[in-house]
Amino acid sequence: QVQLVDSGGGLVQAGGSLRISCAASGRSFGIYLMAWFRQAPGKERAFVAAMSSGGSTIYADSVQGRFTISRDNAKNTGYLQMNSLKSEDTAVYYCAAGRVVGLTTNPSDYGYWGQGTQVTVSS
Repeated sequence: QVQLVDSGGGLVQAGGSLRISCAASGRSFGIYLMAWFRQAPGKERAFVAAMSSGGSTIYADSVQGRFTISRDNAKNTGYLQMNSLKSEDTAVYYCAAGRVVGLTTNPSDYGYWGQGTQVTVSS
């Protein structure tokens, strides 16, 4: 069992940067696949980025080249660095973790979720 707490969201101007964090407690975070999803009002929850315990990554096309996922297993913490933010990036961002084989973009494969942190990008 892993408890996840998202933090670091806020109001950012278009073109700006923000780093959000996911602090894990309980079992070792290092053995889990971790990911970030986001959900804008009235829209479905969408995949953003994922990283395996071995360091392999995958990104949604919409954030490729702008966002970077990372993890510090010693601190049981995951991060999402967001650069060149656009208004369409406005959403609640959720950290997720799961014990699955291989990278996956399917939210159903993740058994643990943070409470979400709001990121608002103004034009």
